[in-house]
Amino acid sequence: MSTLLKLSGWIDSFNERIGRLLSWLVLAAVLISAGNAILRKTFNIGSNAFLEIQWYLFAAVFMLGAGYAFLKNAHVRIDFISSKLSTRTNAIIDILGIVVFLVPLCLLLIDLSWPLFTQAYASGEMSQNAGGLIRWPVLLMIPAGFAILLVQALSELIKRVAYLQGLRDDPMSVEHGPSDEEKLAAELAAKAEQAAREGARA
Repeated sequence: MSTLLKLSGWIDSFNERIGRLLSWLVLAAVLISAGNAILRKTFNIGSNAFLEIQWYLFAAVFMLGAGYAFLKNAHVRIDFISSKLSTRTNAIIDILGIVVFLVPLCLLLIDLSWPLFTQAYASGEMSQNAGGLIRWPVLLMIPAGFAILLVQALSELIKRVAYLQGLRDDPMSVEHGPSDEEKLAAELAAKAEQAAREGARA
């Protein structure tokens, strides 16, 4: 298990680097979008390439960032249910979800999307818009994104199993505080308690 935990650490480090890189792609998309809008409104200059590079960058952030989101436990959870369960129960649910749903989904989508990329690469497929971009880089984002998510799923699976075996204190990748729902519930409970105290004094 120690070897697997080292592998998990390498995968986490890899996705940390991807996350930092993607933050720069978000900035690039914003700057390109703003520059394109200024040129179009001010000088009546437009380019389909500039328009398409914006959604190419968005595709890169969205697809390649899925593994980073999983690493940071930022994916969608039903917090009002998971918060009522023990950490051990949540770890078991995560293991089942990864093995039964996430891993097969990633493998299926990699298998389905890879031919789209290879065909576009071999044919040199271009955008149908005048001055548009070549298509294969954005199509590559699909299998690449699911491959990155798949290896992060492996990392998360290792950590949850290690937690159940008592080899880790926390099954999650990162330390995290209470959810927004839990904070709101605590705040409402505190206000109700304060109101009850004030009512008792009166």
